[in-house]
This record gives sequence, structure tokens and C-alpha cells, in this order.
Amino acid sequence: MKKIIIVCFSIIICLNSMAAETPEALIQKVKTKLEQVNDYVAEGKMKTNVAFIKAPLGKIKLYYKKPNKFKLIKEKGISILPKGGVSINASTILSMTNFTAIDAGELVVSGTKTRVIKVLPSDENSDIVITTLYIDEANLLIKKSATTTKENGSFEMEMFYAQYASLGLPDKMTFSFNIKDYKMPKGITLDFDDDLKPEEKEKLKKKKGKVEFTYEKYTINKGIDDTIFKN
Repeated sequence: MKKIIIVCFSIIICLNSMAAETPEALIQKVKTKLEQVNDYVAEGKMKTNVAFIKAPLGKIKLYYKKPNKFKLIKEKGISILPKGGVSINASTILSMTNFTAIDAGELVVSGTKTRVIKVLPSDENSDIVITTLYIDEANLLIKKSATTTKENGSFEMEMFYAQYASLGLPDKMTFSFNIKDYKMPKGITLDFDDDLKPEEKEKLKKKKGKVEFTYEKYTINKGIDDTIFKN
């Protein structure tokens, strides 16, 4: 009887170890799902919520092409997204090939249980210091990511899926960042009201800024000319 119990216990341990997928294997599965998309054009709206910037709701087009070409075009108004190193796109988050992945447990994100994985690039020249991925393991979807960079402080992205979930493309996404550490794109400066006291301005700088994207339409795998990504 004792031998049977030991054998059963050993089988349970073996099955549990098989079920616990390595962080690298899970990331590769998510990559494989996203790799169904060679390119896309996403059309939608962008809403900016930053204390010191008044920006109306604007129409946008997002262009993406494997492996990491990405461009955002806003119809009118300003775009405060940083240039270089930061992309609001799940595929470009996973475009790095040399990295260390560390399992960091589980966390519920917007009602969904996710596997938390910390990703550290092996390339010392990478602007990204560390990215934490919150992965819906059952559906192979990145629900959230938190990234720390050398040049643009820290920022987070949260993705909401519906119509295009089978391809790993969100219908809605929020991009939030720390205003104080954020390097503004060329031509955009911190424009506070003159009536504000220095301590009030400092409080505003410590707040988080948020940009919300709502995608209304995707045109997928129809081909995009490389010239669209040139400035």
C-alpha cells in the first residue's frame, strides 16, 4: 500500500511539473499566435488625458509590419507618444530575441487570471530595462504590460480584446505613463497655467498621463509599403 501511495504521489508531482509551462515556452506560444499577422492598418480614435495638455478626441491610423515596424498617424491635434523604443503594439513588445524570462506568479487583471512574467533583454544597448507581462494563459493574450526604460521612464499598457482576439489584436488599449519621468516628443513642452503655484505644478508632474485607443477597424495581411514608415 505504501508503495502505491509513493507511486501515485510521484505521478502527481510529474503531472504538475508538466502543467507548469516555462515562461519562455509561454512567451513563444504568444509569439506564434501574434505571428499570424504579417501587417495591419488599424483605424480608430485616440483620447489623451494629461493634466497639462488639452487634446481633443482624434482619429488615428496605426501601421504595423513584421517584425517591429510601427507608425501612428493622427488626423489632427498633437500626439504625445514618445519616439524611439516605445511602441503601443503587442508584437513589438515580443520582438526581442535575446532575453531572460522569470516567472513571477499570478495576478488577476480586469477579472482575468494572468501569469506574470518578467522579461529582461540581454542586449545592453536596449532602451528597455525590464518588461513585466501579464498573460492570459488560457487564450494566449497579453492583458497588460509594464515597462521600465532608460530614456522614457516607466509606462504601462492594458489591452482589451473582443472581435480580433483570435489574432491577438486588441479592440481597445490604454497607455499610461509617469509624467515626471517622461521624455516628451520634439515640439511638445510642459504647458502649465501661469496661475499655478510651483508646488501645484510639481503635483501635476507626479500624476500619471493616459492615452486611450479604441480601434474600430483592422485591415490585416494586405501588405504595407516600407515607405509608410519613413519620416
